[in-house]
Amino acid sequence: MKKVLRSLILLTFAFVLFGSTYSTSQGALASEQKGQASTMDLKVMTYNLRYLNTTDPSPHTWAERRPAVKKLIEMERPDIFGTQEAVYQQVKEVDEDLKDYEWIGLGREGGSKGEFMAVYYNKHRFSPVEYDHYWLSDTPDEIGSMSWGNTIKRMVTWVKFLDKKTNQQFYFVNTHFDHRSVEAREKSAGLIAEKTKEFDPALPVLLTGDFNTGPGSTPHQTLIKEGSFVDTMDAAAQKVNGHLGTFNGSKDPTGGGPDSRIDWIMTKGNVTTHKTEILNYQKNGQFPSDHYPVLSNLTLHY
Repeated sequence: MKKVLRSLILLTFAFVLFGSTYSTSQGALASEQKGQASTMDLKVMTYNLRYLNTTDPSPHTWAERRPAVKKLIEMERPDIFGTQEAVYQQVKEVDEDLKDYEWIGLGREGGSKGEFMAVYYNKHRFSPVEYDHYWLSDTPDEIGSMSWGNTIKRMVTWVKFLDKKTNQQFYFVNTHFDHRSVEAREKSAGLIAEKTKEFDPALPVLLTGDFNTGPGSTPHQTLIKEGSFVDTMDAAAQKVNGHLGTFNGSKDPTGGGPDSRIDWIMTKGNVTTHKTEILNYQKNGQFPSDHYPVLSNLTLHY
């Protein structure tokens, strides 16, 4: 994979789109001279935040939901999480609300335009070593490209992290598949399966996203069979709320049932999933988002 930013356009926006200044590899190289732990424990989350708009009725406007999103994340305290659908204002406001986190992302139309596949991480624990973005199309290096019948641009943000606690590294990949085009979802899964093969095979890969399709679907099976991924809900020793779906539509406490479990955390490599939970937090009829987040407790083995 290409190191850091692929083009001058992305470089132009680097300072806008980082939650803070990018960490150089100098510290990472120094750390590599020290001992490395053989395991890494992580709490990982995926969360579609529902995009900012002027049509959602009270109490589901972003201004009203923002404190609930903050409360949920602070209650669960994931080490790292990927969000989908949030636009730049939301990404920045989540960053303002979460003092222990920094973020990496790019708008799907380039720069700060469009929805972000933002990656938030505990700034006290992790340092980004390498990162990039690509679009879910036949020309993935072309910003804002589309090919497969979708009318909304879809993309991936990935980051290679150094965990300062264990001095080990891993990849984190975050995406949002198309909600209408079956072809786009299927080919998106195939592209991610191929792209992740370009990563260092010795390192674990964590994949989060809103895949807009249920377990057992072709994209789900493509990621498992061609990409060598494992669904953490399937692999978890402890499943919490596994009878729920993840798309609640801001009104359905069941999340549509297990066939509507469209938000996944997947792993590749030597990873143990201890617990996976669909977080169905709500208060007085207010849902923080129209999707439930998913949280997994993992151990990465080296």
